[in-house]
Amino acid sequence: MKLIGTFTSPYVRKTRIVLAEKKIDYEFVLDSPWEEGSGVPDLNPLGKVPILILDDDSTLFDSRVICEYLDNAAPNNRLLPQTNRERIQVKRWEALSDGVCDAAANIVLENRRKPTQRSKEWLARQQDKVGRGVKMMSEDLGDAPWCHGNGLTLADIAACVALDYLSFRLADFDWRTPYPNLVKLRDKLTQRTSFADSAPHD
Repeated sequence: MKLIGTFTSPYVRKTRIVLAEKKIDYEFVLDSPWEEGSGVPDLNPLGKVPILILDDDSTLFDSRVICEYLDNAAPNNRLLPQTNRERIQVKRWEALSDGVCDAAANIVLENRRKPTQRSKEWLARQQDKVGRGVKMMSEDLGDAPWCHGNGLTLADIAACVALDYLSFRLADFDWRTPYPNLVKLRDKLTQRTSFADSAPHD
């Protein structure tokens, strides 16, 4: 099994954490779709990472699909509940967290354009998404020690990955001061080896 991705992608990081928590052996192959000559488009027509290459050489892409596959592939350390209502609540957390990452990535890409080509309206729209998303994450977490249930789930993984991505790419966005409950969750999770080993870096 091979995972294709980068050290900077939050979606790749989420997948790496799931692989580590599930104790699944794999080979991590670095490849960025932004680099000339990248093999990513040949494996995923959408030109995105992560991509999981299975032992029969078939491929899976989109981190949500990959993470659900991995959780079902190994019965240990289940990260998604089995009952539909609880499962959907965890998937909702994942969708919210991934959406925050989507908006943050859009900001990063827009800011890489020439100043004269940047859209202030587009940037403001994405910044609003980030702000509203993190606010809802804090409200949904409340005083609970975990995003859902009594232990680690994919909800916690996705939330922590999103928060770390904000700190990594949007350092000027202060989510720590207004949301101490998210800080507590994030700091607890990053003590785990799976989170520490996958911290984003250029």
